[in-house]
Amino acid sequence: MYAVIKTGGKQYRVVSGEKLKIEQIPAEVGAEVVLDQILMVGEGETVTVGTPTVVGATVKATVLSQGRHDKVRIFKMRRRKHYQKHQGHRQNYTEIRVDLIADGAALVPSD
Repeated sequence: MYAVIKTGGKQYRVVSGEKLKIEQIPAEVGAEVVLDQILMVGEGETVTVGTPTVVGATVKATVLSQGRHDKVRIFKMRRRKHYQKHQGHRQNYTEIRVDLIADGAALVPSD
């Protein structure tokens, strides 16, 4: 069973037991979070698409860590004008492990 979730303005396709890095959410390491914006749930040939979300569907996940991605370097330059600008950015993230996908009818635990 898989689900398409929406969090942090992005969409992710997740399955039970999968680890992924999402935009930072306020939760302690080891805490269980419930993601309730489920756009689609599928299992084999059966697919449930929400309008816009699937009613009653949830994804339970455990927070593994909070961290920051690698630095992205931004360099701007105008040739022959002696203009150079250096900038860097590190985005915060939350690493989670998907434990359970519930489509409202059946529960599928991770292995």
